[in-house]
Amino acid sequence: MARAPDGYRPRGGWLHCRRSAFSRHDFSSIRANIQRRWRTRTPETTATRITTFSIWGITMRFWLLLSSAVLLLASLEASNAEIRITGDRGGQIGRYVDKYERLRSSGQKVMIDGLCASACTIVLAAIPRDKICVTPNANLAFHAAWDFGDHGRVVTNPEATQMLYSMYPSQIRRWISSRGGLTHRMIFLRGRQLETMYRPCNPVNAQTSALY
Repeated sequence: MARAPDGYRPRGGWLHCRRSAFSRHDFSSIRANIQRRWRTRTPETTATRITTFSIWGITMRFWLLLSSAVLLLASLEASNAEIRITGDRGGQIGRYVDKYERLRSSGQKVMIDGLCASACTIVLAAIPRDKICVTPNANLAFHAAWDFGDHGRVVTNPEATQMLYSMYPSQIRRWISSRGGLTHRMIFLRGRQLETMYRPCNPVNAQTSALY
């Protein structure tokens, strides 16, 4: 059975404190000590915590704003950059379709500053007209799509030719039709005729490397 500590005795079912055990002076000392510690710690600790959280919050906001600004500048730089086509003789249609789709997604502009032949001309179908400019050196060459037939002979592929023709903008299709359509014979669009369809390039600094 637990003993009552010294200085306590039961009275009326309640434990009372004897004056000799805990005097009024003792309670006052304890209360004063607690209040002194509270006054000493609380304001400084609270102020320190508030200052710490404020500095942390400002720092985080600063880095978030800085990161947003960097991303914005990078996207603007990418959208304002120009890819220069100077001497592209074409290749597989599917490969050029994929390449120009990526270019379209990047938002970059295209400067045609030389020969763009065969599948290279798909750039006219994939890239918006306002993103394309031409220089006096621009020279677009069109012909029918072809495959290798028996014994390695080159044969026209009518289905691929029709698909290629249908991809071009309407003004390009009209021009091709006026020249007899897409055949094995190469037809060229350049000079003033080309400049009536696409805006001339401004004298700006484009990327020196060709698109391909």
